[in-house]
Amino acid sequence: MKLSEYDISHPYAATLVSSSLLTPKGARDEVRHLVLRLPELGFDFLEGQSIGVLPPGPFDFGAKHHLRLYSVASSSRGETDHDTISLCVRRCDYLDEISGERYPGKASHYLCDAQPGDTIQITGPYGSHFAMPPDKSCNMLMVGAGTGIAPFRAFIRRIYEERGEWKGKVRLFYGAKSGMEMLYMNELEKDMALYYDETSFKAFEAVSVRPILDPTPALDRLMLDNQTEIWEMVQDPNTYVYLAGLTSAAEKFHKAMATMAGSEEAWAAKREELSAEGRYSELLY
Repeated sequence: MKLSEYDISHPYAATLVSSSLLTPKGARDEVRHLVLRLPELGFDFLEGQSIGVLPPGPFDFGAKHHLRLYSVASSSRGETDHDTISLCVRRCDYLDEISGERYPGKASHYLCDAQPGDTIQITGPYGSHFAMPPDKSCNMLMVGAGTGIAPFRAFIRRIYEERGEWKGKVRLFYGAKSGMEMLYMNELEKDMALYYDETSFKAFEAVSVRPILDPTPALDRLMLDNQTEIWEMVQDPNTYVYLAGLTSAAEKFHKAMATMAGSEEAWAAKREELSAEGRYSELLY
């Protein structure tokens, strides 16, 4: 679905409560955790959905709006209460392929530069949500990279803070370009470490061995290092699989899964089976 096809006719005026760095000052990439307050009733969202951000103009080529989507990083209970929501935002620049000039991303720079108290226009929520398994005995396999950690942060918070005492296996495989870009799992922000004491939860982390030349995290290597447990989980009819992040990370995920399955065709068949049974979800961008 193209961004121009999203319904933005009923925007909400949210207020920025806080903006904190998830990466150290001076890091090659800047990633921030934003908390927004939603004063209006009726804005309900679920884990795995995205919201739209409408930065102020002027816009290129006479466009009326500039819409960008961001995954929600808080559970459906909200960040601090039901009227708050959080986003994980990376400051992005774009390179003109013809001129070679670099331009700041309108939405990401707008959000990263915003100050507490600022009003931010948002729309949505959009997209299908990550369906919660039917009971606490189900296994959950989560794979993501970069800001793809956002929906899993939301999902894991719901599992352990709302449902509690989860019995099935919860496994998170996550990649980044460097250790400090582990976002909610690095030395600056140990948000995800809150759940390391949960006996059912384990997180596996990978960083790129060549972050400049090959910025794509080594997710495939990480998964193949743990393929015995992963494949056993996928074969279990009690397992739900979730994938989030850039399409480049998804390619590595599917490559690793095809290796485990024995061929691309075998993995495609298994993936189709999981999807048909409502046990496979992905959020890619």
